[in-house]
Amino acid sequence: MLKRLQFSFPGLFQAFLLSYGLLIINSSIAQEVNPLEGDPRASRIGGSLFRAQCATCHGPDARGIDSIDAPDLTLIYSREGVNDQSVFQVIREGIPGSIMPPHTFQDVEVWMLVSYLRSVAVAGASIAIDGDSRRGLSLFNENCAHCHRVNGRGGSLGPDLSTITTRRTQDALVNSIRDPSANIARRYKPVTLVTMNNQLIQGTIKSEDAFSIQIMDSNQSLRGFKKLSLQDVIHEEISLMPGFTESDLSSNEINDILSFLQSAQ
Repeated sequence: MLKRLQFSFPGLFQAFLLSYGLLIINSSIAQEVNPLEGDPRASRIGGSLFRAQCATCHGPDARGIDSIDAPDLTLIYSREGVNDQSVFQVIREGIPGSIMPPHTFQDVEVWMLVSYLRSVAVAGASIAIDGDSRRGLSLFNENCAHCHRVNGRGGSLGPDLSTITTRRTQDALVNSIRDPSANIARRYKPVTLVTMNNQLIQGTIKSEDAFSIQIMDSNQSLRGFKKLSLQDVIHEEISLMPGFTESDLSSNEINDILSFLQSAQ
């Protein structure tokens, strides 16, 4: 792998190693902190390495691929307890029982991958959202709780919103409420199944392969089907979540909901 990187980036990669010293590769500090933190060259080369070695499962933009059960890595730092060291260890050791294998990259290569993932990580709301959280709870229960849950309470048709404000900016959250079809999360892609007796079943895709599909239907029941038992599988482009216009929820009311979500994390 090191030779492939040298071939692909002869000047930049060699200058990178020279500027930091080859001791980075075997230094004990490599197991504690990222010695390449803050160097834009590390994330740039790490991005090229990621696209060459990791994009098959995680996509070229690190957001995952719908047909493969590999996570959106732009969200990895939003998880509690995740830091550069733990990301390093996952890349190095893999995840037992999953499709994520261990890797034998040099330490410097792993740290460049860590630098790249840190550079594309999605940031949450960095300041307190200006809203009435108590009113937001009432609005959430009225408009959102049927499909979304917070801290174990609510529906399951849509994503769990318990920590959403740590993973998405306020502007991104407002946009997702106003136009939910613009960016539909993995495992919540809408689908319509047509049975042999012409029954239509709507839901969101949980898993799919060439022979079968598993969905959560609009009644929030997990259901599995063999594709041979269906007339058609229609992958929809419009989210099951309705878009909320200003007349449905004002900007202040949305901020109230987001304030509640922020207070509940």
